[in-house]
Amino acid sequence: MKLRLRTKFLLSMLLISAGLTSISLLLVRHRVDAQIRKEIFADLQNSVSTFQNFQRERETTLSHSADLLADLPNLRAMMTTHHQATIQDASSDLWRLAGSDLFVLADRSGVVVALHTSSNGFTTKMAEDSLASSLNLTSQSRWWFGSQHLYQVFVKPIYFGAAAENSLLGFLVIGYEINDSVTSQVSRIAASQVAFYYNDAIVRTTLTPAHELALSHLAVAHSAPRTSEPVIVQLGDERFLGSSVELADKAPSVRLTVLKSYDQATAFLDSLNRLLLVLGLTAIAAGSILVFFISHTFTQPLEHLVAGVRALEKGDFTYSLDRRGSDEVTELTGAFGRMRDSLQRTQQELLEAERLATIGRMASSISHDLRHSLAAIVANAEFLCESRLSPEQKEDLYQEIRIAVNQMTELIESLLEFSRTRESLRPSFGSMKNVADRAVPSVLNNPQFHNVRIVVREKGSSEGLFDQKKMERVFFNLLLNACEAVDPNNGRVDIEISQVPLGIQIRVKDNGRGIPESVQGTIFEPFVSQGKENGTGLGLTVVQKIIEDHGGDVIVEATSENGTTFKLFLPLTSSPERTLVAGNHAKALSASSILPTKF
Repeated sequence: MKLRLRTKFLLSMLLISAGLTSISLLLVRHRVDAQIRKEIFADLQNSVSTFQNFQRERETTLSHSADLLADLPNLRAMMTTHHQATIQDASSDLWRLAGSDLFVLADRSGVVVALHTSSNGFTTKMAEDSLASSLNLTSQSRWWFGSQHLYQVFVKPIYFGAAAENSLLGFLVIGYEINDSVTSQVSRIAASQVAFYYNDAIVRTTLTPAHELALSHLAVAHSAPRTSEPVIVQLGDERFLGSSVELADKAPSVRLTVLKSYDQATAFLDSLNRLLLVLGLTAIAAGSILVFFISHTFTQPLEHLVAGVRALEKGDFTYSLDRRGSDEVTELTGAFGRMRDSLQRTQQELLEAERLATIGRMASSISHDLRHSLAAIVANAEFLCESRLSPEQKEDLYQEIRIAVNQMTELIESLLEFSRTRESLRPSFGSMKNVADRAVPSVLNNPQFHNVRIVVREKGSSEGLFDQKKMERVFFNLLLNACEAVDPNNGRVDIEISQVPLGIQIRVKDNGRGIPESVQGTIFEPFVSQGKENGTGLGLTVVQKIIEDHGGDVIVEATSENGTTFKLFLPLTSSPERTLVAGNHAKALSASSILPTKF
């Protein structure tokens, strides 16, 4: 498919604009994505730092509370009773005074003698096990976990008297629970979703149940790196950036993970992308319109020039050219106009030369044929003047004179045929086979063709309206050429007339020597004759003229050393419109026929 220059401009503009817009969108999205990731990372770091500050303040507060409670005289007096029930009941006021979620008193052997919790589930056995593990740690802050309850606790020894005397009565443990309230408070402080882990199990989180389930499957992966670097976490259909911080110095692992929704933070990118896309499409449309007008300005002179070239191709030398302007296209148009004028002059000179040459060839051929016939007439007329000739001799001389006159008449009739138009036809209703049958004896009367066999066959009806006299001349010329081409002793000529849609088809086939290669392309031109002593070169030209006047066509269907076949199509109808259609059909048949090049 050929593209116009304007179309190429538009396509180039569209491709360039689309490419630049796409690259711009990708660059903007990449930069914004990187910036958002950077901001989220900073927010996560700030959130972790904020929680760590909050955590240190709570640890300080609890540590001071534990120190104060451990030094209270009534607590020391209570522990000296060594009676568990008394200590359990009497410690309730101290627990309320401490304001903690967990309050534990244990004797110096680690046996829990009092336990108070703000939520059920954490048992004395859990407290004793946790205390046994905590006594081996040196840090003040410790983490206890049991029955899905996570506590940050502080363990303080209780001494009878001064601590330097090392008179140990037992241990005081106070702590606060990482419950839903604390988790929500931390989430608000961090402005993110949070999750507390004990080892690899999620204890508390502000995530939805679906996201919490997805996060629980990634718990091992999160527990492996002990780093605060953010990572991408895919929870269901939503992405989060997460950062973790370890809350326990030693095992067991207690970790806080802060998660910030990456999709929510980048949600505005979708609207930004749509805005950029609309702007890009608007730019492409505006650019295309601008390029269209610019290209129209540039290509319109070229279109006029192309139209002039096409007109010249059709033979129109008068097509108006637009030569306004001073650019290269105008110079090209001017050069083309001068070339066209030069070609027109050259063509006129060639036509004039061809016309003179044609007149010369025609005059030479006609003068030669007329001179030959006139010489025969004069010579035989002189012989007729002698008185001693017998009647038979006079008859022979008379016949020769008559043949010469007929040849002159035939030549003149052939020349007159070219001056007649289609309106000179005199159609009448008749049978094409009968016309062919009448032409056969006229040819066979020549003594040279007595042994040539001519066969006429008819397939279907060949009746219709046509000029019978001129069609008889067509058959006569074709048969005469065929008889001159075949062997006089065993020559054969077949005429096949068959009915086809919109008319009839005629084939004239001989078994002669074929048409010489040198004249195959010009056999229908006037005065083309080869291998004939008395040929005028007008026989096939007259055939073509008569057939075309009838709206038909004639071609050489095949020719070789085994013979030649002429194919004719002739519309037989009384309707002028259908005659024209038939003529077009004949042209199509002619175009589809192939003349062999091997003879």
